[in-house]
Amino acid sequence: MTETNRTTKTNLHRLYEEFGQSPWLDNLKRGYITSGALQQKIDAGIRGITSNPTIFAKAIEGAADYDEQFRSLAKQHVPVDEAYWDMVVDDILKALDIMRPVHDASGGVDGFVSIEVAPDLARDTERTIASARELHERINRPNLYVKIPGTAEGVPAIRQMVAEGRNINITLIFSLERYGEVIEAYLSGLEAFAASGGDVSAVRSVASFFVSRVDTEVDRRLDAIGTEDALALRGKAAVAQAKSAYELFRERFAGDRWAALAAAGARTQRPLWASTSTKNPAYPDTLYVDNLIGPDTVNTLPENTIEAFEDHGTLARTIDDDVAGAHAVLAGLATLGIDMEDVARVLEEEGVASFSKSFDELIAALEAKAAELAEK
Repeated sequence: MTETNRTTKTNLHRLYEEFGQSPWLDNLKRGYITSGALQQKIDAGIRGITSNPTIFAKAIEGAADYDEQFRSLAKQHVPVDEAYWDMVVDDILKALDIMRPVHDASGGVDGFVSIEVAPDLARDTERTIASARELHERINRPNLYVKIPGTAEGVPAIRQMVAEGRNINITLIFSLERYGEVIEAYLSGLEAFAASGGDVSAVRSVASFFVSRVDTEVDRRLDAIGTEDALALRGKAAVAQAKSAYELFRERFAGDRWAALAAAGARTQRPLWASTSTKNPAYPDTLYVDNLIGPDTVNTLPENTIEAFEDHGTLARTIDDDVAGAHAVLAGLATLGIDMEDVARVLEEEGVASFSKSFDELIAALEAKAAELAEK
């Protein structure tokens, strides 16, 4: 659907056209590709796709769409873990083709599809580097993002991949301190790539700052404190931290250092708001969309959040509104003894463990299915 023949403008269209925020879909499954549903979502304003091990586990276990390919691979005695990657890469390749017109029309800003390295690599720098490099070389498309967890061990891998001129989506960022380290890895990686003669204008990156899970963990601690001051701060930490992250983004992608890279054609590493479905039913279901709208950002959305935002979302530039209030929330949390770095540590560990559990359970299910097929 082109700008000239579009008959209805969705809230997703307006997010991008009026506010400079790119809405991406936080889901991918084969049925979207084969049914034409993915193209329909693009026509409705979706400009990119993110995936992770949990998303693919649900897709592969939740439908028969992969059975024929898996049976074929099993008959060829392809190891189960390799069969998983074959199926996932096939989905990614097809989605990349469908998203390619968005990528080309945006000058390489959008139209990306993300694939994540195996979750058991989150604490292993060298294996993360090797896996990210292998995925880039295997898939070899300009609109591919390989996702690397923003763990302490992931940060050097991020820098190395950027220094090689590869597009990286950094995931599982939960704190301002780690976000600062991720920005530094991107900047220093670009500088290294430029020094080696690389074209920095060809490098793209997003930094996925997780949102709703922050409120879940902080609210748990506030409830444990139980005072009036503590309970008054429930549901405020995530948006406050994201607003502060955007402030940090604006600060770090400015000044002489960035100007030198920008002069060579470098692009900013856009903040991407992830985990934007509302976990607490007492909060508005568009809480993490309405309050994080602003230029040079991405919001990756599950279907239920997209539906809610289309139905009753609020369109306004909010990401840099009342930043002083955001600072006050974070200061109030500190006064109560809530350590946001410790919150981030807990959430990072939970995130890595959750992805690993989904991956391990899927591999076990595929191994059982392969054993059944071998007996037939």
